[in-house]
Amino acid sequence: MSSSSVNLQPTRALILSAGQGRRLLPFTADRPKCLIELDGRTVLERQIDNLRAGGIDHITVVTGYGAAQVEQVLERRYGAGTIHTLFNPFFEVADNLASCWMARQAMVDTFIILNGDTLFDLPVLQRLLEAPPRPITLAIDCKALYDADDMKVCVEGDRLTKVGKTLPLDSVDGESIGMMCFRPEGGELFRVALERAMRTPEALKRWYLSMINEIAGSTGQVFVQSIEGLGWGELDFPADLDVARVLVREWDSRAVQR
Repeated sequence: MSSSSVNLQPTRALILSAGQGRRLLPFTADRPKCLIELDGRTVLERQIDNLRAGGIDHITVVTGYGAAQVEQVLERRYGAGTIHTLFNPFFEVADNLASCWMARQAMVDTFIILNGDTLFDLPVLQRLLEAPPRPITLAIDCKALYDADDMKVCVEGDRLTKVGKTLPLDSVDGESIGMMCFRPEGGELFRVALERAMRTPEALKRWYLSMINEIAGSTGQVFVQSIEGLGWGELDFPADLDVARVLVREWDSRAVQR
């Protein structure tokens, strides 16, 4: 029986939180954007709390800008050594492909990769975990209009064919929310792609989703799971914080009622 036919639920997660978030200035002038506080908890704490509520206990955070601050918050909230950290020394000159490469040894078994600026309600994670066991599964959402900053996707059925920011709008079927699940064979495909990409001159300027795009095109082993109708947000600009504060109040209120 292949590993793809076994529904191995992930117990590991990798959170990519190395960036400062300059587009969120002045809110990130003295802290990385993962430490922006939303109604009493930082973005990173909200991510970790939801991951742990979803049964994911082995969590690694890739740090960069403000690494010492992040480590202090994690130790104070969760205890020393409970949440693992990996420092990416290239955070000022590299995009998140390098963060993934730094953390490639943590990509074992079945695991989640989560962008450090993706804010999500717990049902989003649960929906992804309920998806059929595929080598690689991206959580995606749909909306009426897409802008240049959206990480757009093209799909055929539940199979991803392309992912990128510059896809022709008339071909777009949705957007990646910055959360995906890898089962063992998918993790191996990704690690091999990372090793190959990091040997190229342009590696430091690439997003890791460019590797997912290549894997989708060459192997057909990347799939999607819609989380349409559930709550999530991406924190890129100051206006996003106003939306996020409304969302987390709603989510926290609903969680208290459960």
